[in-house]
Amino acid sequence: MSTLPVYRWRLAPAGLATFRQPRAMNLRPGGQPVVAQLERPRRKRGPLVAFLYRVDLARPLRPMTPGRWAALERANAARRLCPECGRDAGYRIPSSLGMCTPCAYPETSAA
Repeated sequence: MSTLPVYRWRLAPAGLATFRQPRAMNLRPGGQPVVAQLERPRRKRGPLVAFLYRVDLARPLRPMTPGRWAALERANAARRLCPECGRDAGYRIPSSLGMCTPCAYPETSAA
């Protein structure tokens, strides 16, 4: 088993990109294996590690179909629906609260 090469922050060779960087070029990693690691130093918690992929093996992004757009709309609508009062909050409900802010803090929203 061979270990992956490790590059310091901003010193990775050209042709390698993190998982999200090909998105700007309308590409995706496409199931290819990780070829290297990128380490960014941090003071208190150790280095931040990102995996690198080859850009030349990246595949084009899949186009959004009408079915995928509809599924995304339904998922976003479900994240706006308050489980307590059943109303559309108009924003994504925070997972830390689990409900809309008027239900979470009823004493501050009373007029």
